[in-house]
This record gives sequence, C-alpha cells and structure tokens, in this order.
Amino acid sequence: MSRLRTRPTRDDTCEKLFEAAARVFEEQGIGGASIEAIAAEAGFTRGAFYSNFKSKDELIIAMLEDHVAQSIRRNLDLLARHRTLADFLDALKTMDRSRQDPLGRSPLLHMEMILFVARAEQRRPDLAKRLRARRKLVADIVETTLRNDGRKRARNPAWIAAIVLALEDGFRLHRLIDPETTPADSFLRAIGDLHGAIGISSA
Repeated sequence: MSRLRTRPTRDDTCEKLFEAAARVFEEQGIGGASIEAIAAEAGFTRGAFYSNFKSKDELIIAMLEDHVAQSIRRNLDLLARHRTLADFLDALKTMDRSRQDPLGRSPLLHMEMILFVARAEQRRPDLAKRLRARRKLVADIVETTLRNDGRKRARNPAWIAAIVLALEDGFRLHRLIDPETTPADSFLRAIGDLHGAIGISSA
C-alpha cells in the first residue's frame, strides 16, 4: 500500500521560510538578501515564496510578529507553572533558548530587523503594535506575580513594563558590544535587583 503524501501546511512553509531568511540575512545582510536566495535556502521556488508573502518586507513583519507571539506563549506558559516573581525569574534563567524562534536565538539579527523596519516611517506602526503587545505581557506578569506574592498592586504596571523592556533591549545591545563586561544574565539580575521597587503600592 503506497504511503500518502501530505502537503506541508502554511504554518510549516512559513516556519521554513523564517529559518531560511534568518540564515540568509545573517550571511548576506537584510538589505542584500534576495527573495530568490531565501526561497532557495528553504528549498522552495520563488512562486512558493510569493504564495505566502507579497514581499521581503511582509516576510520580515511576519517574522517579528511570530517572534512576539512565541515570546508571549512561552512567558504565559512559564507564568502558569511559576507563580511568584522569584520563581518566574529562575525559570527564565534556565530556559532552553535553542528551542526559540530564529530571532530569539539571535539578538543581533532581531535588532537589525527592528532597525530595518523602523527606517521606513510607514512600517513603524507594525513595530509599535508589537511593542505594545510586549508591554502588555510584562505588565500582566508584574500584576500576576505581585498578586501571587501577596504584595500590593504596583503603582503603574504599564510604566514598569516599559522600563523592563528598555532594560532588556539595552542589555541586549550592551552584550553585543561588550560581552566581557555584560554577562548573559545581566538583564535578569537587574530585574531581580528591581524586585523590591516593583512592589511599591500606589499612592
């Protein structure tokens, strides 16, 4: 009996294109990478690329959107199993990052893609949408862990989330520039140091 051939789903195709694009971007640069090179790296035709994305810009936006969506899922899953802030931070420290999406594994590529999108004013709303999603995630984590810790409500969870993400992006950049004086756990250590400040009650 012959084996049935199953066609890859759109999600499977997109995942292969994301992985291939990440490799091509790292080798050739985002500006220099062609759609043909990305499709070939994924083992697809040019037509297969265009059946999923209208342009390289659309692919990049989709990669950023997928990165944020995966980050939200991972963090909410951790939060369901590690209810206090201390436990949650410990779990983040031991997370297997090899299983993350290409942008989670490569902070440099992640930042390059953000800058690539931000250079065109018409693309910035897409970035802003994802930034707001990340801020909401962090604000929800702050409120949930404080409640589980039995502590008072934070003064302004949304502002705390903005500070936390700015710290994360800043330490990511510092580690790329000077890894010798910026340990891999710098961001999480900083959050741990701010643990007390996060719990200040509203006035």
